[in-house]
Amino acid sequence: MRRPLLSVAATATGICSLLALKAHHPADTPGGPTAPAGPGTSGAASGTLASGTYTGDAVDTRYGQVQVRVTVSGGRLTDVTVVRAPSENERDREIAGYAVPMLTGEALTAQNARIDTVSGATYTSDGYVRSLQSALDRAHA
Repeated sequence: MRRPLLSVAATATGICSLLALKAHHPADTPGGPTAPAGPGTSGAASGTLASGTYTGDAVDTRYGQVQVRVTVSGGRLTDVTVVRAPSENERDREIAGYAVPMLTGEALTAQNARIDTVSGATYTSDGYVRSLQSALDRAHA
């Protein structure tokens, strides 16, 4: 008895699903999150954050600029405010509306810019992370 062949669409969907899988937290390997941070990285391993408010670079994305401002108190990231986010149309505002709070929560928990992107908001997430990193770089004492 012959087995039916999978359709091209089913195969493509399966492959895309597999490629989308990733670990929530990177493994502890050399160069991973427990290794000393180098230039352009953020976190406790790379130095102390100086108290104050720091604005990150405005990062161009496919759908508009993303820019964040961070507040640091007592060496800890205490607030992240989005200064700019894609907002040209209703869909841009919808995506930013659900992605920004998730990204902010992750940044405050992680205390650095090594956070996961939000599904469905890849460009906004990338711009957020890059702007956040530049703000944290300015905050390092």
